[in-house]
Amino acid sequence: MKKQFAALAAAALLTAAGCSQDSNAHSGMGMGMGNTSETTAAAADLPKGVAQADVTFAQSMIPHHRQAVEMADHVLADGVDPEVKTIATRIKEAQGPEIETMSRWLEGWKRDVPAEGDHTSMDGMMSDDDMASFMETSGADLDSMFLTMMIEHHEGAIAMANTEITDGEDPDAVALAESISSSQEAEIDEMRTLLGNLTSA
Repeated sequence: MKKQFAALAAAALLTAAGCSQDSNAHSGMGMGMGNTSETTAAAADLPKGVAQADVTFAQSMIPHHRQAVEMADHVLADGVDPEVKTIATRIKEAQGPEIETMSRWLEGWKRDVPAEGDHTSMDGMMSDDDMASFMETSGADLDSMFLTMMIEHHEGAIAMANTEITDGEDPDAVALAESISSSQEAEIDEMRTLLGNLTSA
């Protein structure tokens, strides 16, 4: 197991430069806006200043954040590296309140809040098999696996955030997207450095 994740981590580091470009180039899989008539119909009864892109952003980012919090909880319980746990704590403390904020927006816009366990396919989301393997891992292997998977997870969130920055209209939603993009870019850099330290130790 340790060799398997060391190899995975090394591959992540070798492709670091390309990852950031890929994240910016691809919008989230859950962020497709459909054709113009469908988009117009979906947004017909939204409050003034709120676009369908804002709704899609919130509905996609909520399950994305929930998965990140779930991963953070597991590494806090069963990981061993204190620096990894510091990052996990920061992710949990930031994304938990953001889930609540986006849920309130959707309720105010009279749109559905994604149900717990709703894992709509989108960039960066771990599959059920990925999560099952993750939840069965512990110790130093879990630390490396968390960093490797969370880098990919953050890249997906940044792609969705950048789509919202381009297409969104609600100022609060756009501001949150800008915060997510900048903070998670910084965390990716931090996690890559820490992953390199763990795999070279």
